[in-house]
Amino acid sequence: MVLAGSVDLARGQTAFSLAFHICFAVFGVGLPWLLLYTEHRWLRTGDAVWYALTRTWSRAFAVLFAVGAVSGTVLSFEFGLLWPAFMARYGGALGLSFTLEGFAFFTEAVFIGLYLYGWNRLSPRAHWWTMVPIAVAGTLSTLFIITANAWMNVPRGVREVDGRVVSAEPLAPFTTPSAPPQVIHMLLAALMCTGGAVAGVYAVGMLRGRRDAYHRRGLRVGLITVLVCAPLQLVVGDWAARVVETQQPAKLAAMEALYRSGAHAPLTLGGVYDGVTGKVRYGIEIPDALSIMTGWSREHVVAGLDALPPAGRPNALVVHLAFDTMVGLGTAIIALSVAVAVAAVALGRRRHARRPVLPLGRGWLLAAAATGPASVIAMLAGWEVTEGGRQPWIVYGRMRVSDAVTASPGVGWAFAGTLVLYLGLSTALVLILRRMATGGPAGGIPPEVAAGPATERVADPVTDPVTDPVETARGRPPVRRNGVAR
Repeated sequence: MVLAGSVDLARGQTAFSLAFHICFAVFGVGLPWLLLYTEHRWLRTGDAVWYALTRTWSRAFAVLFAVGAVSGTVLSFEFGLLWPAFMARYGGALGLSFTLEGFAFFTEAVFIGLYLYGWNRLSPRAHWWTMVPIAVAGTLSTLFIITANAWMNVPRGVREVDGRVVSAEPLAPFTTPSAPPQVIHMLLAALMCTGGAVAGVYAVGMLRGRRDAYHRRGLRVGLITVLVCAPLQLVVGDWAARVVETQQPAKLAAMEALYRSGAHAPLTLGGVYDGVTGKVRYGIEIPDALSIMTGWSREHVVAGLDALPPAGRPNALVVHLAFDTMVGLGTAIIALSVAVAVAAVALGRRRHARRPVLPLGRGWLLAAAATGPASVIAMLAGWEVTEGGRQPWIVYGRMRVSDAVTASPGVGWAFAGTLVLYLGLSTALVLILRRMATGGPAGGIPPEVAAGPATERVADPVTDPVTDPVETARGRPPVRRNGVAR
């Protein structure tokens, strides 16, 4: 007998562990690509600012990877400990996704070691190449897991007899209709979170008066990343919603807080869903809009929550709120991307520059600083939509959450232990990153470099010595290797 409290505790622990881990997994996807760009720029120009950004971000990446590895290990154990019936029945169907994720993770870990310890031991270009498998494997590691989640939303390729799986296609998680939009949606979300976090750090630094080239360039790399990905996310999100309508109509009804099935379905913006009356209070209703958006016709029939018995409905109050949060924050970032593009072009023309000039006024910097938290909150809200909208199923249409949870006692103690572990990890992470920030290179960049693009020169990374601003800031002489000060 499984107690209702055990279900809630197991769901709470899994949700908390997933939310904690995904905040670090996104940096494993996005940050290596930014490091590839900044180190490549350093190799081409020999500019100490690009080198300083690369060294600082590589140290932060190492810390974030370590915390993500620990939290991911805890999460993997939770699948077997908290959801044994689910793993016993469907573990074979998801085996290939989990196995490939394991290979990708170990590949990433091996090359991270080569990258971190190879600064003074490898040639500059060989060192850059060690980041390539990190970026590829880090991306694949996360996206392989997304295919498993996509299969849980739209299960395919599994044949069951009397509740037992008798055959399972190994590639089923990769061929399910929900996999392509979910994978691309998550990839863009990871890039947005990474770019937003980077932009936020340097925007705050500039708000505190650090207007040197180091901060300006770090802001530009992060901000452009998040602002370019935001409009693409809108297109992919629409694609994902159309797949949800055809494959998981109950989830779409919960997302849009639509109770009554039928044509002329309205689109409701905001508001609070009332599960008793089936109405949305304080929302803005646009007549016929949902039917037009999903079927390109006012007569298109959209399934509502009334098509399901009460016990089979998702929690529309939570799902609708999460969906509006995700869409609202995403729309705000898209609006910012348009505003920044217009302002950059206008500033560039006013200053007769050859390319757009990023606006750096206080209002713009505050908006840039907000892109990091906004992207992370939007991502977490999106995961609530994905998981909460599938309820009460752990595998949509095949196994309920209540049938998959463990019957063992002590789930509450496990949840408490997880909270303590993650609290310790969070505290250690904050202390380490704060120490790294206070020892940053801003004060050690040579004045001729900190002055900005007007005084920058193009140097040969092989023949021209380059001072390491990170080590200079800490009073250490640069180490020369192949003519390059490292």
